[in-house]
Amino acid sequence: MSDEFGPDFVTVTDEDGNDIELEFIDALEMDGVRYMAFFPADLGEGEEQEAELVILKVIQDNGEELLSTPDTDEELNQVYDLFMEQIFADEEET
Repeated sequence: MSDEFGPDFVTVTDEDGNDIELEFIDALEMDGVRYMAFFPADLGEGEEQEAELVILKVIQDNGEELLSTPDTDEELNQVYDLFMEQIFADEEET
């Protein structure tokens, strides 16, 4: 995704009903499932500036695309490793 027009943001609602704004970083596909990587857009005051990567997968629900967390830690770790490889490969190309 190009940053030509600036970063992309989405707002998701967590299981407690809190809205969280995320900045889109990258997307990839693994085993026919599309995953998206985000960083929190707004770190609260006093929070560390190093934010953790948020990985969500795209699921279909009644023909609508929704974002969901990976089902298992194993799935999350596999996708995380793929994102890290992709991010570092992109940095090496520039």
